[in-house]
Amino acid sequence: MEEKEKQSIWKWFKDIFVGTDAEQDGFGDDEFDWKSILKTALMAILGILLTVLVVLTGVFWYISGSPLGFAKFGYTYYITTQWAMDPPAKEELFVNMLKGLTKGTHDKHTTYLNKDDMKELEMHTSSSYSGIGLLLDFSDGKTLKVGATMEGQPAEAAGLQKGDQILAIDGTPVSDIEKDEVANHIRGEEGTFVVLTILHNGEEQEVSIERKTIVMPTVKSQMLIDDVGYIRVTQFAEKTVDEFAKAYEELEAQGMKRLVLDLRDNPGGLITTAHGIGQYIVPKGPIVTVQTRRGKTTAYMSRGEHTLLPLVVLINGNSASASEIIAGAVQDTKSGTIVGTKSYGKGTVQSVLPGLDGEGMKITIARYHTPNDRVIDGIGIEPDEIVEPSKIDPDEDVQMERAIEIVRTL
Repeated sequence: MEEKEKQSIWKWFKDIFVGTDAEQDGFGDDEFDWKSILKTALMAILGILLTVLVVLTGVFWYISGSPLGFAKFGYTYYITTQWAMDPPAKEELFVNMLKGLTKGTHDKHTTYLNKDDMKELEMHTSSSYSGIGLLLDFSDGKTLKVGATMEGQPAEAAGLQKGDQILAIDGTPVSDIEKDEVANHIRGEEGTFVVLTILHNGEEQEVSIERKTIVMPTVKSQMLIDDVGYIRVTQFAEKTVDEFAKAYEELEAQGMKRLVLDLRDNPGGLITTAHGIGQYIVPKGPIVTVQTRRGKTTAYMSRGEHTLLPLVVLINGNSASASEIIAGAVQDTKSGTIVGTKSYGKGTVQSVLPGLDGEGMKITIARYHTPNDRVIDGIGIEPDEIVEPSKIDPDEDVQMERAIEIVRTL
């Protein structure tokens, strides 16, 4: 390359990286000062790194409440990933960090939800899922059996019967599957198949069953003796109000003049569903009042449009959340009698917030108050009449018997 061409290239570089006035800054026209440029670049990089370090220290100081928060995080992360005998996968480590954040609230109802957790929660609130309509029985802790099949669903159509032992799911022995993961292995996308290896009448066989959308009823009803109607609500899902209204109207058509509402073992659900059911059994006025940490109050009211029937509500230690809203409203307004054992004591309201990749977070955002301004979180609802289950004969429902006796006198 000729000398003249070299000089033109150097001049082009100088114009870009140094500037046309390079000579005024200490650079000669005939010599390119690489040391000064390198020094300037290093100083810029160090400045950026120092700024990032200061920002991260400030962020972690705010998050952790300690000026050493970033250092502690970096140290713990390094030891965990580099020293552990069985180093965890980075994704698993990160998810557990997110779960740890929610545990820091010391609220057992606030939790980080992965994708499977979100699907499970959606299944409970919608009261539907994609599966085969099978109830599992793991009561002996050793063998997995068919507890029951839902009428008209794929499991029943495939010939599965109560008591059949399930040996494997899609070729994987049940003994190799965590107990709480068995149901997830059987469920799946609608239209796909699951292969169950079962032991039926002493004979081992494989059964291929197509998964379909299973809609689980949340309300059961029947007429008891005389004019006493019975409604059992198993959870407060999205469609429960419609199911309750239908059952209530059908019982009224059959001559119902008194009602036993069974909320035993009902874990709760949506507060809007409790509000809807409350229209039938709570007089005009508040059903429940919800209060946030900032003092914002929202009242869910009964419009008083339905004639109130003599009522007994059954509860037990597994009656929680929305079940306690109903029991508390009935008790405070004296629109019925509460019978059974003390309820669970979950008097908080959770909101489910979606995340960025199919995951989410369930967080407690408020506490609810009964019409008489009682806060029952951690306390529960004490029945008007305590009736313990029979210890002699578990099949004898003494709580139900007492509920019928009471409601007939109201």
